[in-house]
Amino acid sequence: MEENLVQDASDTPLQQEGMPHEVLFLVLSYLPLYELLVMAQVCRSVKEVLTYDILPWLNMVVGKPLNKRFNDVHLLKITSKADGRLKTLALLNCSKITDEGLQQVIARNPYITRLWLPACTSLSPSGVIEAVKLLTKNKHRLKSLRINGIYNLKKEDLEILHCLIDDESHPWQKKGLNFYHEYKAFSTFKHSYPPIDVEICPKCKEARVVFDCPRDSCKSMRQQQKLECRGCQHCILRCEECGMCIKDEDPVEAACVDVLCLGCWLQLPKCSFCNKPYCSQHADQKCSLVGSSGFVCIDCHARFIEN
Repeated sequence: MEENLVQDASDTPLQQEGMPHEVLFLVLSYLPLYELLVMAQVCRSVKEVLTYDILPWLNMVVGKPLNKRFNDVHLLKITSKADGRLKTLALLNCSKITDEGLQQVIARNPYITRLWLPACTSLSPSGVIEAVKLLTKNKHRLKSLRINGIYNLKKEDLEILHCLIDDESHPWQKKGLNFYHEYKAFSTFKHSYPPIDVEICPKCKEARVVFDCPRDSCKSMRQQQKLECRGCQHCILRCEECGMCIKDEDPVEAACVDVLCLGCWLQLPKCSFCNKPYCSQHADQKCSLVGSSGFVCIDCHARFIEN
């Protein structure tokens, strides 16, 4: 189905049946690619807008469920709808996108300001560097680059990327703190992240996303330049809900198998059977109980209700 959606995003003209509501133009520019294509299949007015207007195509976000099959051919076809004026290209876990495909799109869209490529595992560090070089020609500024999950990134690669992206008026070192729970709350239209999402973790020395801690005691240590709890998620265990490091207490498991601090665990609603909560990110997995305001988790629903 996903394959057909991409192929059916054609430019076939439709007969005019009245202009769509003005709000439609605004909403479409914020939708990920999958939602755009689905709406075009079921709504004639939306398909008309997508056929004749480039605004919905300026911020391209490719995520689930398209990302597993999304390849270079699809990328070139869909991005061509922006007519060379693409502003955001976010390819989330698109493992079939190659260096060649990415650079072809970049060459045709030189004004991209946000390039997000997390877990695009077929891309290489050298391919990302070449793409950034194309985007920073003629003093054009790339505001945001997300490359967490690309294999074999080295310190030298990050130094080259910072030289290409950083400038004196926007030094990345002066950006705000990076908290785990805020980073997980993905939004293509937020600008609070550093220009490059990864750095060398002070613990494991690998190129990963490094997080600060919002815990009060850790804030005071940070002011004293003591950064014991600053590190990537592989090195520092953090609460999925609040992003604090879990060091002075035992971690508590949520129904979604994520880790919570005791404070967040106490505040969140619990499953009526196993007494485990869901974190906010996975709250949509709750199963409602007939005649009750409570809920059961997926595991308990399968064990005690379905059977």
